[in-house]
Amino acid sequence: MTEKLKQNLKEQMGALPKESQEVINSFGWERISGEIGKRYFLTEDDINILQADIGCVLVGLAEQEYLGEDIESDITISKNHAQKIAGEVEEKILKPMVDILSENIKKSMRIRNIHWQQNLDFILSGGDYTAFIRRIEDQDRGINKINDNITLNPSKIDDLKSKFTI
Repeated sequence: MTEKLKQNLKEQMGALPKESQEVINSFGWERISGEIGKRYFLTEDDINILQADIGCVLVGLAEQEYLGEDIESDITISKNHAQKIAGEVEEKILKPMVDILSENIKKSMRIRNIHWQQNLDFILSGGDYTAFIRRIEDQDRGINKINDNITLNPSKIDDLKSKFTI
């Protein structure tokens, strides 16, 4: 890839969500795409073009479903070879990246411990952020629990509400 194109792709990657950036930067897709290009006897220039096409798909500038057509027109190879290359790119680069990204998002959602009721309460309250402080009434002590480990006095909750609501 030319330096200008690499710089443009890095700028576009900077606009992606953090999770996507981490997966793209750590996956080694440039090396894998170079190996694929060599397997199909592409020249260095053609490999650079292939990497540019893949990079455009990764940052969302091109659609994955048209990758074969993009490869065919940009590298000027037969449709059959372009579809084989696109299939291998999808199998060895795109699908594994999506799987890793999905797994990372699932892990981060488990850590956040967000309950659907909190989102509903927030919407129904008209934007009261205290809806995200999940309160479970503790009948024995007469105080509210937050996330099972921090407790607040009810008067402090009212103080928080007054600071967040207009």
